[in-house]
Amino acid sequence: MSIQLTKLNDHPELLFEIPLKVRQGHRFQPTGFPDLGAAEFDTPEGRALLVESAQSMANRLEAVCWDESANDVVEELRGLSYVKVDIEEGGTKRYLTSSVTDSHRLNSPYILESKEKGFLNTLQDELDALAKGPIDRKLLARKLLKYDAGSLIHGVFLAKEQLAGGRLRVARALTAFIEADGVKVAASGGSKQDHVDPSGKAYEQGGAEKGFGHVPFPRDEYTAEKITLYASVDLAQIRGYGLGDDATKMLILLALYKLRAFVDSPMRLRTACTFELKSGGEIESKNASGFKLPKMEDIIGKKDGSTWDGPLPTLIAKLAGNDDDKMRVTTVTFRA
Repeated sequence: MSIQLTKLNDHPELLFEIPLKVRQGHRFQPTGFPDLGAAEFDTPEGRALLVESAQSMANRLEAVCWDESANDVVEELRGLSYVKVDIEEGGTKRYLTSSVTDSHRLNSPYILESKEKGFLNTLQDELDALAKGPIDRKLLARKLLKYDAGSLIHGVFLAKEQLAGGRLRVARALTAFIEADGVKVAASGGSKQDHVDPSGKAYEQGGAEKGFGHVPFPRDEYTAEKITLYASVDLAQIRGYGLGDDATKMLILLALYKLRAFVDSPMRLRTACTFELKSGGEIESKNASGFKLPKMEDIIGKKDGSTWDGPLPTLIAKLAGNDDDKMRVTTVTFRA
């Protein structure tokens, strides 16, 4: 079934509210924050909980695009621009990280703080026109599309002074987070067992502080009446990049791909936090009447030889290359 992006023409954003449920049992473990723990808050309907933050979801939506076994983007997205980082040890280069897998994307210190300055100097030259005066956001978007398309989806802050004074930033165009409503604490606990020396004192090695002896611990999990994955695609921002019809459609489809790939995955966020879709039916937009989150086959199509025939891989192939501002994979070497 073809994807009717024309249904979105009159909408500045695309919203989804996707009901989830715990895969097994009733309890789940939310994300935690230093000096805060679980992020509980009150709403007019009662007690609620932030299960997964927008920043964590951005990393997860990048992760669904990455093939760890190949150290490359998944096969159907090959041709998408990103920066790959190698490290050289003992005369041999090996993969280290990338702008897809690093939390700061193109602003990764492994890309911009390496003693090898070749890529940094190239980026500086291409962004030099933005060093003074109002920022030409179309120029910035073209360069980001060239080197790291993910930065146009998930945002980036090029904070390095050498890059136009450290003032270049792009907000997230795809935002997602998970909240739970009607939550209650499910208190439990456990104990680290030491069958050699339960007291931790027999060998006078520091006891529990050093890991000896039985060490009991408390544990708080949660139950909820409702768990929802909220997602929004800022269509106005993507159109505002001024990249032309093909690149605009590609970025919108890439955002939809990421969301579909995530909800189709096991959604195992942590050891004790695995979700699945509450309903197996269609996922309808909250605000764009008649628009549904496309199935994966509608986005990437089927594999024909070494290529995929769906709209997203087709547009990626059309926009990729080594000429001008076409998308490409750039390999850099990190030197400490």
